[in-house]
Amino acid sequence: MDDAAKKTALRMIPYGIYVLTARSGGDIAAATVNWVTQTSFDPPLVAVAIKTDSGAYALIKKTRCFALNMLGKGQAPVGFNFFKPAALDGDKISGEPFTAGANGSPILGNAIACVECKVTSIVEQGDHHIFVGQVTDAKVAKQPDARADDAILWMKDLGEKVFYGG
Repeated sequence: MDDAAKKTALRMIPYGIYVLTARSGGDIAAATVNWVTQTSFDPPLVAVAIKTDSGAYALIKKTRCFALNMLGKGQAPVGFNFFKPAALDGDKISGEPFTAGANGSPILGNAIACVECKVTSIVEQGDHHIFVGQVTDAKVAKQPDARADDAILWMKDLGEKVFYGG
C-alpha cells in the first residue's frame, strides 16, 4: 500500500470537533475527539473512537457513560484546551465552565449542544477502541441558524496544519 495515498485518502473523511467528558467522584476526564458518528435512529446510538492510553478511555470504560459536547464555529480555542489532560479547578475543566449532566458527566457551559450517553458496547480493536453509546439525554444551547451540521466546528477550522487520521 502507498502510505502517502492512504494518509491523504483517509484525511478526506470530514471530522467535527467534540469534547468527550466523563466523571466518577473526584476523577474527571475531558478530551477533544473527532472520530464520531451516529449509528442508529432507534434507539439513538453514537459511536466514538477513544485512544486506549488516554484518561478518558479508562474512566469511560469504568463508568460506562459519557457526554459528547459539540463545539461550534469559532470555538477552536476550546478544542485546543482539551488536546492535553484535563485540569479540574472548582466548576471549570481546563478553564471551561461546566455543570453535571443527568449521568454525572460534565456538560460544558459553552458547548452549542451535547448528548449524554450510556455505553452499550465497546469494540476493542486497534489503538482506538470504539465506544457505542445510547443517547439518554440531549441539550441544544444555541439553535443553529441554518443546517445543524454546518454549525459544528470542523477539523479544517483548526488550521491548515492540524490533521488527524491517515
